[in-house]
Amino acid sequence: MSISLDLITGALSFLFTLLVLSYLIGDNPLFKIAVYLFVGVASGYAAAVIFWQVLYPKLFLPTGNILLSGAYDQGVLLVVPWLGVAFIFMKISPRLAGMARITMAFIVGAGAAVTLAGALSGTLIPQVMATINFFDTGTASARGISAFEVLGNGSILLLGVVTSLAYFHFGARPKPDGSTKRFGLIDLFAWVGRIFIGITLGVIFAGVYAAALTALIERISSLVIFIRTLLGIS
Repeated sequence: MSISLDLITGALSFLFTLLVLSYLIGDNPLFKIAVYLFVGVASGYAAAVIFWQVLYPKLFLPTGNILLSGAYDQGVLLVVPWLGVAFIFMKISPRLAGMARITMAFIVGAGAAVTLAGALSGTLIPQVMATINFFDTGTASARGISAFEVLGNGSILLLGVVTSLAYFHFGARPKPDGSTKRFGLIDLFAWVGRIFIGITLGVIFAGVYAAALTALIERISSLVIFIRTLLGIS
């Protein structure tokens, strides 16, 4: 008797859904099995992606082609990644583990630079431009928006940006009693910024909660459909 693939995937989905939902009764071995399997599968998938999309096409394959063709002058740029690989493998030996810091420092530095550039180009600069564009009366009039509404929306957005940034200003002057206090205007801006941040976090939490509730409903619905299909109930 042949077993359909849909039945196998449905049974696995049913099983792992129950394993994850078992956390509702507390931490237990069933939930840990599901977590360990998820972490193991995710790690294996990440390793496979790194090997087939990074290491193999960009390191192993070019190195093999150079060794087969004998064009060693074209492999100068491959010396650096191979040295990095060698330094990382030196972590196996306690005496040579310090050599791996060179590769790790390069990776951390490059990652920090990419993160900083991404934060500037993807978050900070677009936020500044979006704040400026809210005061563009020409674009607003083309969309049928009055100048009063443009100034109102832009002012609220500008106030939220400035006061939210002021909330994260931690400069303070020491007082005679040893405590510290921020400058009065900064402290006022920070108080207003706390309101904007609280509203933002509340909206984000509501969105996350709604998404989680949607996922829970979908899982329960899939369980019901699987059981009804298994029992032949239409």
